[in-house]
Amino acid sequence: MSDHPPPIERFYDLNRLSEAGYEAVIELAPDELTKLAQWADVVAVKRFEGRVSLTRLSGTRFNYAAELRADIVQSCTITLEPVPAKISMDFMRALHLIPHVKKTIDFSGELSPAAGDDDVPEEIDNTRYDLAAPLLEEFSLAIDPYPRAAGVAFEAPEDTDRPENPFAVLGKLKEKRQ
Repeated sequence: MSDHPPPIERFYDLNRLSEAGYEAVIELAPDELTKLAQWADVVAVKRFEGRVSLTRLSGTRFNYAAELRADIVQSCTITLEPVPAKISMDFMRALHLIPHVKKTIDFSGELSPAAGDDDVPEEIDNTRYDLAAPLLEEFSLAIDPYPRAAGVAFEAPEDTDRPENPFAVLGKLKEKRQ
């Protein structure tokens, strides 16, 4: 994935969220699909659809639930042939609004027991939230890093020029002495 800015953004102000919640459908235009393919370092993104449901749990806690469906084309790591793939996933995130969240990470202290726990709420520092950011994160994690065309297996090349084992030389010296 690229270190460039995200190819899509869809901001929503969580202050506007009513008790009934909010639903958004995120579908990309052809030019956005092209940008996404470049960002994700794949040959093409044919389809990218996200359905996001937001609910307010309290004044500072929100629930983000999403469905992600995408069709992509990657290059086979062995033959470089196009490999189509489908991504289909549902996921949820808990959002916790904490104004003035510390933007730097302190690596000097110990990690808390929940540091790697996926059930820990995502801390956000303001109510302007990018609904597309979690979709992009899950999309990038779902892409196969080593796609292969159907029926293709990696075969290591035969190593005909193996260097002589250094201990074999010692064995020959030992044999000469005897």
